[in-house]
Amino acid sequence: MGYRIVGLLGSPLPHGNTAKLLDSSLKGALDAGCEVEKIEVANLQFRSCREIFYCREHETCAMKDDMTSIYQKFRELDSLIVATPVMTMGIPGALKSFMDRFQVFFMAKYMRGQSLVPKERSAHRRGLYLGISGMKVPYVFDGAKLTMKAFFSIVDVEYWDELLISDMDTLHDLTTRPDILEAAYQKGHEMGRLLVEGKT
Repeated sequence: MGYRIVGLLGSPLPHGNTAKLLDSSLKGALDAGCEVEKIEVANLQFRSCREIFYCREHETCAMKDDMTSIYQKFRELDSLIVATPVMTMGIPGALKSFMDRFQVFFMAKYMRGQSLVPKERSAHRRGLYLGISGMKVPYVFDGAKLTMKAFFSIVDVEYWDELLISDMDTLHDLTTRPDILEAAYQKGHEMGRLLVEGKT
């Protein structure tokens, strides 16, 4: 089995600009020789974290829903791409609730000192953040980047690179900007190439 890169779509629009950006990046990773999988948060059935703290002592959550299988995917992935629009200077609520459910990983790594990701795997796990903002507003990506860096750290993924696109309210459709889609493709391809060539 080859290296697996997971693409996480945080946008509620399955065919919107954020999805196009993610698809281009995943195509690059696929062309580099990796296996890819796209997870659309909007299609998952899960509840927000209720702070039951079952995960304080166990390697899973007390709530049984779609997150149960997601945890295993995140333990086994080799690199991660997260694509999301900016909403109210942060990330969409559904994506934030998804990330909050990773208390399972947080408790293991920081409370028990036993990461759910083996060291031999975490050594090469890279994270790519693809962000889109409708307007050119100062500091528009700052909140989302802090959240993304924290999430990557919790799941043992290095914050490796980013592609941040602002002023989408003017651009409207990314298919009119093949240069931006190509930039996403190249970042995905480079991520895949580094994995295939075994470079940490």
